[in-house]
Amino acid sequence: MNYTTLNTSKTYLVTGVAGFIGYYLSKNLLEQGCRVIGIDNVNDYYEVNLKYTRLELLKPFDKFTFIKGDISDKDMVMNTFEEYKPNVVVNLAAQAGVRYSIENPNVYIQSNIIGFFNILEACRYNPVDHLVYASSSSVYGANKKVPFEETDFVDTPVSLYASTKKSNELMAYTYSHLYKIPATGLRFFTVYGPMGRPDMAYFGFTDKYFAGEPIKIFNNGDFENDLYRDFTYVDDIIEGIERLISNPSTEPVPHKVFNIGNNNPEKLMVFIETLEKVLSNALNREVMFEKVFEPIKPGDVPATYASTDLLQEAVGFKPKTSIEEGLQRFADWYVDYYKKV
Repeated sequence: MNYTTLNTSKTYLVTGVAGFIGYYLSKNLLEQGCRVIGIDNVNDYYEVNLKYTRLELLKPFDKFTFIKGDISDKDMVMNTFEEYKPNVVVNLAAQAGVRYSIENPNVYIQSNIIGFFNILEACRYNPVDHLVYASSSSVYGANKKVPFEETDFVDTPVSLYASTKKSNELMAYTYSHLYKIPATGLRFFTVYGPMGRPDMAYFGFTDKYFAGEPIKIFNNGDFENDLYRDFTYVDDIIEGIERLISNPSTEPVPHKVFNIGNNNPEKLMVFIETLEKVLSNALNREVMFEKVFEPIKPGDVPATYASTDLLQEAVGFKPKTSIEEGLQRFADWYVDYYKKV
């Protein structure tokens, strides 16, 4: 999958390398002959075996170096930069999840604020060609205007997770302004696919089905005013990241923020019906979820919908994988990986 001309003589540092997006990005960089230094603390926020599976798939590459560490450990971060002298840094290490930020706020400050500060400091003292970092569609909060555009007002986050991601954008802007660090923030919109995160709804619904349990749908059972989500297949995300890696901002303050979404939101119930259909295909039998409808959870937003015009203008790219195609790939992987019949 060669999306763009990457400089294979450069060293790429990917934090969160055992994570969903971090794994796919690293694999693609390595397949093109790039040198990748990967950092991950392999925490137990979700199934650790899945993280180790991803790492095992990266280990055969000669140009891959794995460092088990936490980006909130400043000494480890600074030492890594000094030893490996990365040219490009992609910071994907973060504590994810909107609802979990209500239960366990401490880890969000540790990883998303302190950890990202350490990355910025390392880039300050060890200049890099480009810092690309993960933001999130959650920064748009409960904005009613759709599609969400990068110029929209985003000062009303409705979860601590969203607050940390908005803080990352502000911190990166400041460091770009003060130290001329070329930095690009990526507002991801509901990324899904094979080997994805088990805390995401599509994965959790599939787990519940095989456990013989009902799925909980947090939309009040209101099909007329159903939740909308801009689901983005992981391959599209990786293509967007790779195109942007080679295109740092050249503006006086070299900082940019882009949406990476599908620009095609789906109703939650349509998404669930599609998941039933693709699982039926993967298993050669009819799959129907038992459904329980509950009120919308605190921190959840009614809709996510990305405008991708800026991304298209900057690097000529727009995601293209349909929800049916992407979910079928996930269902086929899940049935094979977990040996379901």
